[in-house]
Amino acid sequence: CQVDYKDREEIDKWLLSKYNNLVKNVTEGYEEYDLNKVVKLVTEFVSEDLSNWYIRRNRKRFWESEMTTSKKAVYMTTYEVLEGLSRLIAPIASYTAEEIYTKLTGENSVHLSDFPVCDDKLIDKKVEEKMDLVRDLISIGRNVREENKIKVRQPISEILLDKKSESIIDDLTDLIKEELNVKEVKFVSDLSEYMNFNVKPNFKEVGKIFGKNIKEFSSKLLELTSEDIALLEDGKTINMTIDNTSYEVNIDMVDIRISSKEGFASGMDHNKFVILNTTLTKELLNEGLARETISKVQQLRKNLDFDITDRINMYIEASEEYKESIKDYLDMIKEETLTINIYDKENIKDKVNINDYEVGFELEVIKND
Repeated sequence: CQVDYKDREEIDKWLLSKYNNLVKNVTEGYEEYDLNKVVKLVTEFVSEDLSNWYIRRNRKRFWESEMTTSKKAVYMTTYEVLEGLSRLIAPIASYTAEEIYTKLTGENSVHLSDFPVCDDKLIDKKVEEKMDLVRDLISIGRNVREENKIKVRQPISEILLDKKSESIIDDLTDLIKEELNVKEVKFVSDLSEYMNFNVKPNFKEVGKIFGKNIKEFSSKLLELTSEDIALLEDGKTINMTIDNTSYEVNIDMVDIRISSKEGFASGMDHNKFVILNTTLTKELLNEGLARETISKVQQLRKNLDFDITDRINMYIEASEEYKESIKDYLDMIKEETLTINIYDKENIKDKVNINDYEVGFELEVIKND
């Protein structure tokens, strides 16, 4: 049941690269007797890399009905990392490590095993750079959605990204679409078409430097190009002449703020920009309503303690406007909730609010004869 490294998916290689970097850095922490460093590194890896990204992103692979190469690879990668982690934390979390290791391997004790050694051949900086960039962009995009009160299940038409990142992540656009619930990913050369930069002096830092010339500095900042601003955001400096004197201006000397043009919302972090098209068409709103419906029905299935494989009949009581809005998405609703038939029904007692519609649901398991 082994799956060679070359046959594993890119996200598997990414996790193995992250894990081996972790082994290298944690080993250094132990050798320096810096347990705070060790705990911080392990906690961040388990929480962010393993749990919040790898496991969550690969749920469909874990649940595949057939034992495909992809399913074998995701189980193998998870096993290898968990087994290695248990040995890595054994000196500081003895009982936890022991339980994980013995249940995973069937061996007598983690404390009789060797301490893990970093495999430099499995460290792939390009794969890490690519996946980490995508994660950063998705994180910025989520913040933009949240700030603009656009629900996660509400699809939006497009996300606009810096053209410079296209060569790195162009093959991961489907992942971005899925994570941010967008229909299209566009790479654009001039982000200023969609957002405005407002650069002002950071008076606490530059007041003493420029003194009476602060107004000239402020005026020069208004002339900065988007490339200049990108350099500052990237931690670099730009040269500027104030009162016939040359200065090197850095990010600490300025206050950069961005505002979006109408119909768009933008976010920025460390020279990474994300722009979302926030215009919601009727079609997008209807799909969002359907996705919220799926979520409510899935929660009701869980509350009723249905088995995850149970096929059901669904009874709905709702307004004609609601039913008209979701009619084009009934097949999607059925597929996601394992519903065979959807019927209208009156006088359903319990109702839920779905995007300001009051909707009643009753579910019944279809019994196999």
